[in-house]
Amino acid sequence: MSESQSRYSIVERLTETKLGIIHAKSQLDEEAKTKEQKIEQLKKDLLDWNNEAAQETERTKRQKQREIERAEIDYKNAKERKNSKEKAFDEKLSAIDEALKRIEEISKTSPTINQ
Repeated sequence: MSESQSRYSIVERLTETKLGIIHAKSQLDEEAKTKEQKIEQLKKDLLDWNNEAAQETERTKRQKQREIERAEIDYKNAKERKNSKEKAFDEKLSAIDEALKRIEEISKTSPTINQ
């Protein structure tokens, strides 16, 4: 009986060892699969990041272009206001010059009164 029990324990230990090896082998497969999935996720993250960066760059570019367009419109409006004001000032200066000429002509033809 002891010989049968001894064979039974050897078979039991060998079976446990075999199961341990099978489990360890499956763990290797799981670990490799997990690392492969991590690589795929990192690649996907990089692709997403590239797409987001490209979209952000395009948004920033459009925003800068709108800022340039607004600045050009502001410049054009300022230039038109400047020209308009210069014209108004020139007209006022011309009117003043004309008034001064008339006063000068009146002064030449009018007798001066001394007190």
